Amino acid sequence: MFRPPFLARVAAGAAVYALEETRRLPVAAVNFPITALSRVLQTTMHLQQFVTSLALKGDSVFERLGSAPAEQPEWATFDEDLAPPVATNGHASLFDLFEEAPVAEAPQTNGKVVPASLLVLEAEDEVVEPEPVVAPEVAIRYDYPAMTLAQLRARLRMLTLEELAQLLAFEQQTRARAPFVTMLTNRIATVRAQQ
Repeated sequence: MFRPPFLARVAAGAAVYALEETRRLPVAAVNFPITALSRVLQTTMHLQQFVTSLALKGDSVFERLGSAPAEQPEWATFDEDLAPPVATNGHASLFDLFEEAPVAEAPQTNGKVVPASLLVLEAEDEVVEPEPVVAPEVAIRYDYPAMTLAQLRARLRMLTLEELAQLLAFEQQTRARAPFVTMLTNRIATVRAQQ
């Protein structure tokens, strides 16, 4: 059998390849935008991962140089942080040791004034009823008294320093919930440090 020279075989193969690609051109043209977008997104994701890995390496350098580790807030405790439960007075777990606290209803802020009934303070058999606290505009706008801690965390970056201070003062004058006070105080410190 006669075998053509190498260059002739390469030329014939190139011609067949060009014919096949020409037949696939309509399908390739339709898929091209999707393929191109996919590659751009993939490249962007790889770039983000690379930048994040550089940031993590930078963090480890700064840790070695002596920057202080972030402290854990007092209210953020986990089961692993606590001593193992001790069975006392028939209590089998730590949950049994806590007394059930009455559930307080979230104050309604249809107006700008929080009802004084929510602010009742008990002092040795006598009830002292302070003046109603005026809720700041930001507390009414976001329905702050009904917010959960997670909802507050989600809105923190949208608030100005003045609004954060108003919410902190309002929280301290009304319910004084430790996690809320801590979160607002920490955010105020962060915003002041960035200024």
